[in-house]
Amino acid sequence: MSTVEVERKVTKIGNSLGITLPAEVLQHLKIKQGDKIVFNLEQGKVSFQKNHGVNMEEFEDINQEFIEGMKELFYNYEDTLRNLTKLR
Repeated sequence: MSTVEVERKVTKIGNSLGITLPAEVLQHLKIKQGDKIVFNLEQGKVSFQKNHGVNMEEFEDINQEFIEGMKELFYNYEDTLRNLTKLR
């Protein structure tokens, strides 16, 4: 997949600062009004993705290192895994 750069200006929203998300970003992430997003902050970069709302309390009895590894796997290979589901 190619990289597309989209620029937005930071604006004042009430007492806060914010940005609007362009339609192509919303469509790409399948985000609609009311959805929650998760921000990932790492060494001078910020990325975000749609929060798919998994209730982690259901996994309390599973080794947490395993859970973190699975979350990282799905985050890093989301596109690949989605494409694999289309191969039938």
